[in-house]
Amino acid sequence: MKAAFRSVVCGLLFSLTAQAAFAQSIGDAKAGSTYAEQICAECHAVRAGARISPNERAPTFQAVADSRGMSEMALRAWFRTPHPSMPNLVIRDKEADDVIAYILSLKRRQ
Repeated sequence: MKAAFRSVVCGLLFSLTAQAAFAQSIGDAKAGSTYAEQICAECHAVRAGARISPNERAPTFQAVADSRGMSEMALRAWFRTPHPSMPNLVIRDKEADDVIAYILSLKRRQ
């Protein structure tokens, strides 16, 4: 019984540690918010809960965050793929990490 309990506790601790490490590896959501306000907000609505972007063809960050299957990997692929309606924006890896962390922080529980 003690061995089973110990195994469960170790598994839970490992899971929590892994989740914390993963969350930290993405980037700084606060820095991402600042970057988004300065750069992305010209076309996108970047604030939580915003419904309409300044450019009607640009999705709101909230809509992106709430998209089914949205993940860090999906956002990384998006940033690295050219889009006809998006300017040729050069974003450094650190800035991309921060913006990704910010967008994912907007995700509403579904």
